[in-house]
Amino acid sequence: MNIKLIKTEADYQIALKRLEVVFDAKTGSPESDEADILGLMIDEYEKKYYPIESPDPIEAIKIRMEEMQLKQIDLAEAIGGKNRVSEVLNRKRKLTLEMIRNLTTRLNLSPGLLINDYTLEGRKKPFCNITR
Repeated sequence: MNIKLIKTEADYQIALKRLEVVFDAKTGSPESDEADILGLMIDEYEKKYYPIESPDPIEAIKIRMEEMQLKQIDLAEAIGGKNRVSEVLNRKRKLTLEMIRNLTTRLNLSPGLLINDYTLEGRKKPFCNITR
């Protein structure tokens, strides 16, 4: 096993190619250990140079609904009625603290993810009438 730290993009590409070769190695073999180490190093490199941003709260809810095969009506109790669910998912209304608490339990989502700010759709820019 000849493992080198991943310091450059070229090192990263070499590590990815090597991981493809040893990925399906028999558990307990030196190649399996190499695959585990390469996986950890690649993961750290990707976290640093290719970070993935969390979705905004509404996208996170929609993703989880799809994963759980839920429809809007399934969130009516957690959010406060069918119309309120529609308003929230269509970005017409912000999530309240109570909604966040309920959705955290219902969808098993992190409250930290749901409290992030997001923009509402259809908000008009403030009218300003300045005369000179």
